[in-house]
Amino acid sequence: MTLDTTKTLNFSPFLRLQWEEAQQKHVILYPEGIVELNVPSTEILKLCDGAHNAEDILVELEEKFKQPGLKNDIYGFLEVAIENGWVS
Repeated sequence: MTLDTTKTLNFSPFLRLQWEEAQQKHVILYPEGIVELNVPSTEILKLCDGAHNAEDILVELEEKFKQPGLKNDIYGFLEVAIENGWVS
């Protein structure tokens, strides 16, 4: 799959992204289970709000964490998120 970096991304309305106190981390909740997320994954998904595309997310997170060169990691995660139906 090739990520369209200019397409606005949305977190699935059928899933819930929330802080899970028991695991001390953010998770994706869906009817069949739960996906535990690390901090970078959570930050990416929070920006899948219908106002950002992959390019926007890359720029914002490289600035936020003051770390250039995140393109492969961010775009790779977004491709997985799309394939899993977390993001469209």
